Amino acid sequence: MTASPQSAAETALKADVNRRATALFAAIDDYDEASFFAAIDALAAELPEDDADALFHRASARDSRGHSDRAVPLYARALELGGLTGENRRRAVIQMSSSLRNIGRVEEALANLQRERELGADHLSDALDCVLALCLSSLGRDREGLSLVLVAIAAHLPRYNRAMANYGRALVE
Repeated sequence: MTASPQSAAETALKADVNRRATALFAAIDDYDEASFFAAIDALAAELPEDDADALFHRASARDSRGHSDRAVPLYARALELGGLTGENRRRAVIQMSSSLRNIGRVEEALANLQRERELGADHLSDALDCVLALCLSSLGRDREGLSLVLVAIAAHLPRYNRAMANYGRALVE
């Protein structure tokens, strides 16, 4: 079954907006806060009002500038709507959980991350585990958090990968 021309056009527009949003985020330090929000909001406005990816980009912009309280409702709405494209869904869960931790809703963040972790591993798993470790630390469970970080970083070390992963796992055994 092929997509209708409008559907294909919408898909292409969404991909283009996501690509341009990625470029804007790569240049975030070139913008003051108001200009960055305006640029992201203008991009997001090219998509329908209740588009999950548009909401995700708006949330990410607020989050990137330290406005966790303003980001959480946007992430939550994007996830509720469904339809986030590519890796945006997983990123939304990770980023929203980080923001939830920042505004004191640590248990909720921890539960979100644990559910997401159960969905399997991918290239964002280490980032997920780092946010999970921050949540655990916020709850006074530093040893568990350190274990996650050691195991996550072990894969990226030039040497001692196996040893560091084993030390990390041993912290909670």
